[in-house]
Amino acid sequence: MFKKTPFYGKHVEAGGKIVPFAGFEMPIQFKGILHEVKRVRSTVGIFDVSHMGRVEIHGPNAMRFVSELTTNDPYALNIFQAQYSCMCYPNGGIVDDLIVYRLPDKFLLVINAANREKDYQWMIEHKLEGIEIVDVSDEIAQLAVQGPMAEPTMQPLVDIDLSKMKYYWGANGKVAGVHAFISRTGYTGEDGFEIYFSVKYASEVWDKIVEAGRSFDIESIGLGARDTLRLEMKYCLYGNDIDETTNPLEAGLGWITKLNKPNFVGKEAIVRQKEEGLKRKLVGFVMKSKAIPRQHYKIFKQGRQIGEVTSGNFSPSINQPIGLGYVKIPYDEVNTEIEIDCREKLEPAKIIKPPFYTQRTHK
Repeated sequence: MFKKTPFYGKHVEAGGKIVPFAGFEMPIQFKGILHEVKRVRSTVGIFDVSHMGRVEIHGPNAMRFVSELTTNDPYALNIFQAQYSCMCYPNGGIVDDLIVYRLPDKFLLVINAANREKDYQWMIEHKLEGIEIVDVSDEIAQLAVQGPMAEPTMQPLVDIDLSKMKYYWGANGKVAGVHAFISRTGYTGEDGFEIYFSVKYASEVWDKIVEAGRSFDIESIGLGARDTLRLEMKYCLYGNDIDETTNPLEAGLGWITKLNKPNFVGKEAIVRQKEEGLKRKLVGFVMKSKAIPRQHYKIFKQGRQIGEVTSGNFSPSINQPIGLGYVKIPYDEVNTEIEIDCREKLEPAKIIKPPFYTQRTHK
């Protein structure tokens, strides 16, 4: 039995193609993936991301708990600031990647839908005295409004000045008269906002946003376009590009892994991996043919396998097939010519410096 988000009826109304995803019935597309990617890159789209997990951490030891559980440094956060982070196993493998919000009276951790139960249990296992861990996923609706016209779409509906909100910051306010937490974050590379509010107002808030965005041709965007948008930015997807077998350094997430912190789960193993030298790196590559790379396709260099594709698709924004994959060092250098085994035919490709799409609008 699959769950439904509070916006399920809106997806059906809009003609969304519904598929099972992470335990939910979710829209994979509406008018088509390529069309939806272009809509977000050109004006604005609305995404239902209520399937994500939302966990609150309360109590006097909340800061210490989040610091010991995640690789980034929550002590560096001001109130209402967000940071991208991940949780690791003792061996350095990744439990999940997540967004950490420091709020006035708590921390809010936003985790991947497919990992919700696993992540919650991981937090419970590492619980400190003086904290409370509360899974509020079912009580809170979550929407993303993304694209260069996201701010003019949202501004008439909210009671705060969005032009003053910096990237990866948030604020409490009202959206269409409903109390909400609004953050300037997203998974597309475009400017945009993620909005958290009570599920009981889901329908009216959705309708007001769609109405406000009508002059910018706002459209519902499905999971297919969301995946392509994040791939064009080389944003990692858990289960594809990162998982329990990958460590943050080889995944290119050294920038969110603060090895100068006193301690966090997995630190010892990651320090050891760094000292011993990485054996592989996650790279982005563009195809030189029309072949589309897919997860698990093998990567070759001069007839020798050097790695494997983790994500791949056609990028409508650069009109070219693109992919991510782990390759052995030293084959990770930019401009290295490689081949991808696409259905038993070696297709030429080249490693590039990410992101694939460079005209993004996020502030």
